[in-house]
Amino acid sequence: MASRKSETGTKINVTKAAEESSPVDDYVTPGGYELEKILNRGSVAYTHVNEVWPNVYVGDEQTAKDKFNLKRLGITHVLNAAEGTWNNVDTGPGYYSDMDIIYYGVVAEDVPAFDLSQYFFSAAGFIQETLKNPDNKLLVHCVMGRSRSATLFLAYLMICENMTVVDAIEHVKKRRRIIPNWGFLKQLRELDQKLQDKGKDSTEDS
Repeated sequence: MASRKSETGTKINVTKAAEESSPVDDYVTPGGYELEKILNRGSVAYTHVNEVWPNVYVGDEQTAKDKFNLKRLGITHVLNAAEGTWNNVDTGPGYYSDMDIIYYGVVAEDVPAFDLSQYFFSAAGFIQETLKNPDNKLLVHCVMGRSRSATLFLAYLMICENMTVVDAIEHVKKRRRIIPNWGFLKQLRELDQKLQDKGKDSTEDS
């Protein structure tokens, strides 16, 4: 198993992707327009919450605030990708103080100019740490569960599951309707290119 270090120095394990990964040598990161076409092709209908990975759910504000449903789903961890009071989901760890839930919040705006990439590695680390215990279940959410939360989970698949941005989008869109804004798609493309370059470098060094 290889590992990458996050920008904060935290070591994040990288597993080999399942059969979904494309050969690095043949793969070129698509442009933003191509990614939008992939996102819009054959997506499922929009619902409040969907399981997009074993023990990982992506959902909206309604899901995050419905404690009864969270208990029913068995959620143990929450990643709020829209923390804050203005046009965001104002929950926080105190909101879940009567539940056995571990909370992680990201203050982010769903606008193309916002740099969500600054949270890619820290959020991926939180998701990876959560999934080490098979009894844990994680909700990743924002207001609608389509842009910020989806982008952070796509970044996790790319960083920790060794997927390309195309693999990650294809995987998630079969399970949830996601629409990252064009700025976030650009940041995912840049992450994809960096990870592909690192993969080539490590192959050449071995």
